[in-house]
Amino acid sequence: MLNPTVKNSKSELLLPVANMNMCLAAIHNGADAIYVGVPEFNARGRSADLSIEELKEMIQTCHLYGVKVNLAFNIIIFENELREVVDLLGQLLLLSPDAFIVQDIGLAKIIRQMSPTQIIHGSTQMTVTNHEAMTLLTDLQIKRFVLGREVSMAEMKAIKERTESELEVFVHGALCVAYSGQCFTSESIGGRSANRGQCAQSCRFEYDMVVDGHKIDLEEKKYLVSPKDLCGIEEIPELIKIGIDSFKVEGRLKTPEYVAAAAKNYRTALNNSTAKLNPDEIAAAKKELGLTYSRGFFSGWLHGVDHQILVDGTFGAHRGVEIGTIKEVRDRSVVVLTTEILKKGDGVLFATTTKAGKKIEIGGKVYNIQPLKTGEVELSFSRDFNLSGLQKEFKLYLNHDDLVEKQLSKSYQDKNLKKRIPLSFMVEADLHSRLKVKVTDGENTVEVLSLSILEKAEKSPLTNKQIKDELSSLSSTCFIVDSFQIKSDENIFLNQKELKIIRRDVVEKIMQLRIQKVVYPVQQYKFKHNIVTSKNSKLNLNILLREHQQVTSLLNFAHELTDVLGIVYLDFEFGREYEASVELLRSRNIKVGIATTRILKPNEYYNFKVIERAKPDVILCRNLGAVQYFQNSSFELRGDFSLNVSNSIAHNYLVNKNLKSICTSYDLSTKQLEDLIPNCENGTLEITVHQYMPSFHMEHCVFAAFLSKGSSFKDCGKPCEKHRVELKDQFGNLHQLKADQECRNTMFNSKAFSFVEKINVFKKLGASIFRFEALYENEFELKEKIISLKNLIQKQGSH
Repeated sequence: MLNPTVKNSKSELLLPVANMNMCLAAIHNGADAIYVGVPEFNARGRSADLSIEELKEMIQTCHLYGVKVNLAFNIIIFENELREVVDLLGQLLLLSPDAFIVQDIGLAKIIRQMSPTQIIHGSTQMTVTNHEAMTLLTDLQIKRFVLGREVSMAEMKAIKERTESELEVFVHGALCVAYSGQCFTSESIGGRSANRGQCAQSCRFEYDMVVDGHKIDLEEKKYLVSPKDLCGIEEIPELIKIGIDSFKVEGRLKTPEYVAAAAKNYRTALNNSTAKLNPDEIAAAKKELGLTYSRGFFSGWLHGVDHQILVDGTFGAHRGVEIGTIKEVRDRSVVVLTTEILKKGDGVLFATTTKAGKKIEIGGKVYNIQPLKTGEVELSFSRDFNLSGLQKEFKLYLNHDDLVEKQLSKSYQDKNLKKRIPLSFMVEADLHSRLKVKVTDGENTVEVLSLSILEKAEKSPLTNKQIKDELSSLSSTCFIVDSFQIKSDENIFLNQKELKIIRRDVVEKIMQLRIQKVVYPVQQYKFKHNIVTSKNSKLNLNILLREHQQVTSLLNFAHELTDVLGIVYLDFEFGREYEASVELLRSRNIKVGIATTRILKPNEYYNFKVIERAKPDVILCRNLGAVQYFQNSSFELRGDFSLNVSNSIAHNYLVNKNLKSICTSYDLSTKQLEDLIPNCENGTLEITVHQYMPSFHMEHCVFAAFLSKGSSFKDCGKPCEKHRVELKDQFGNLHQLKADQECRNTMFNSKAFSFVEKINVFKKLGASIFRFEALYENEFELKEKIISLKNLIQKQGSH
């Protein structure tokens, strides 16, 4: 295996960090860069915040070792936080971070104004899966975009060919089942926004599958939306060929040993990029990675969708590395079938899920090992280990190896194993001159002179070996001598103490140069005054429908809505029904819009063509790529909730991209909406006041995975067209599941969410556009809800 700290690849290896030990584990195992959350605004709400001083120390430590630091500021920002954010940025920018990773467009706008030269990366929560989105944001000068985990290598190649922006992709770690930035499950269940780093990990819960009103027996499969962990180590050579600029590992909530294992093994893979790792190396790497954390490894979406493999369905938490099965349970021991060489003290886990869906996991440390016939060993455990729950065919996992754990810990704790920075020395020792020592690390050069003049030696002359030995004595530092050249006269004398001083000065100066980064001037951010909104704008109720039948139902009572009805949006699973629906609505002089899909990938323009042929009045843009695609069209463009607009700066930026109005992010509470409304021009803000909140939006198709044997839409038989599916959670709630035109699934919360009691408050602040979203309502339910909403809008006071 190659030395993991030696770099042969131009591509960056980026590791997650939440504390100094994780930082050191990344540095000393081959990371080129780390990413760490900013204080107070951390996208991993369960990790501890670092203070500004701690962050400064971490950045200086990384810069000393030539490692970049990207500050993850990848959350949405609420209106009342903008001044606090500006104050924090004033401190953070002075620390000379190498980049900010940003989700919120408003935040990117602030950073760009405060520091025009600061590097910004667009985070994966920005949901960028196409080059059009990058083009739309060109004026923000975002250098790099972190692609959604769902983008395949073929799609990455297509994007790379169409953009000059750098591309960063995840190669290892947890896979969220929902698109990052598009998951509102935590928000809809308990008001904990995933876009604020407060994910409740609802995708790791157990769910029952209810099809057409009947629970389906999936036997041991309960974790229907819990993907395996991503391991893309085998795909590194292909990703390098595509031109990926940064390889990212997920895991700011993991351990330093997890970081060490990931950095070491992916560094080795990058160093070997000209040739694929052999099977033994891959197996060894996956074993070490799996011991630190694994829900089972898979290549995720790198090769495209495979609905039969992505989700195992039988468990949703760390188990380690699967190494065998139980063959026999004896009185005080267990016979297992395995090819793994186990040791005393290894931690193992026996696990199964019964046909009734009960999960059984029993683990402990191995006390004794007795080899039996080929492939079988007898494992004994301590007296308190309960064997009674074990049965034949339970799976065996290795989840702890003391030796591996110690080696990973030593990699960042043992000074003899830490990364060393090579220095080149050039020494000139001329009689009657000062000793001159010039040192370079390849980028920085320092020169130090002796305090004394070199004199002719009377007794013991200073030898070249003495000079080299003294100046090369760097074992207590982070440096190591790479080359050493001496040009010296004979019979010279210099006090040995002065050589020590020179060495100390060289180390201090080169360290200071490495730590020092250019601090660009921080400009003061200029806030605009509150917008005085008009109180006389016409109130509009927009209605979003999801089926053609709902359109015909609406027309039966549309005459009762004429004084308030704005736009009827269509969001159908099957685009073939759009044209007929548009014609019906037009025949009644109703303004009609069609929603794009929430995700746009390369060459996925069929949905756009269907919309264009239907000729609506409005296109409801649900992703940044769609906003760019339709920029020069004749359609009226409006932005949807999925653009995650939560502050006036982001709102105003996108309104200036030809959007007539934008629906606010579904992360906003009543108070946050009240703060936002007065700062947005009247008639440019839309508020959804009644809906079933879209929770997961995912590439994973539950229909295909569990109602077919197909790996994709090509061979699944399209069960989504035949069945109505709900996921029943542990609390008994039934969440509707719908597929879109690209076969992506959305799970809708079981309970309706409503702001209707706050409509009058919103109106007084200047809001005039409200939305009702249907799901599966029939005509009676539609009429009852919409007419009630209309009456509330008009009854509670008017402008």
